[in-house]
Amino acid sequence: MNYDLLPALVAFAFVSSITPGPNNLMLMSSGANFGFQRTIPHMLGVGLGFVFMLLMVGVGLIQLFDLYPQSYSVLKVFSVVYLIYLAYKIATSAAPATGHDKTDNEDVNINQQGTPMNFLQAASFQWVNPKAWTMALTAISVYSPSRNLESIVIVAIVFGLINLPSVSLWTVLGQQLRRILTSATKLRIFNITMAMLLLASLYPVLI
Repeated sequence: MNYDLLPALVAFAFVSSITPGPNNLMLMSSGANFGFQRTIPHMLGVGLGFVFMLLMVGVGLIQLFDLYPQSYSVLKVFSVVYLIYLAYKIATSAAPATGHDKTDNEDVNINQQGTPMNFLQAASFQWVNPKAWTMALTAISVYSPSRNLESIVIVAIVFGLINLPSVSLWTVLGQQLRRILTSATKLRIFNITMAMLLLASLYPVLI
């Protein structure tokens, strides 16, 4: 790897990880509905799942896309369908069972009727997340053009160190929103809004 590109790689990893996208919107929603602690497996699934995805793309999957360009269209269809499903699940998630959260204790659950996304679900989601694919393909193509193992691993490590703290901030933001989501109606409006934003994140894919 050309180490002169390392600062640019760090900047790309940070900007692409911290900006809104399906992962971050879903983490903010989970933080608001379930709190920080219950969302930790989701965060780890995003961070570690994306690192694994980067490695797989670097060592071979990117060649598959080069050989079969139509696979992009297949991936797009799966991504759109699954994100619509997730948006529906968020919008129709159960109303809070405990009224409202009057403490700062993150173990107090606003929504005890639902369950947050677990580690494997979050890691698997990366494979149908259009933003994750864009990030992975761009990172490998631009910062590991030789596709040798050393450069691929460096790209994965940089993203691993930056991605998890970045996406965690969205969970913290959602967890802080619990202070104002003090009723079933407010939480329902929030969930519907997050679902609409998740659908809006499909715009770059559809065009």
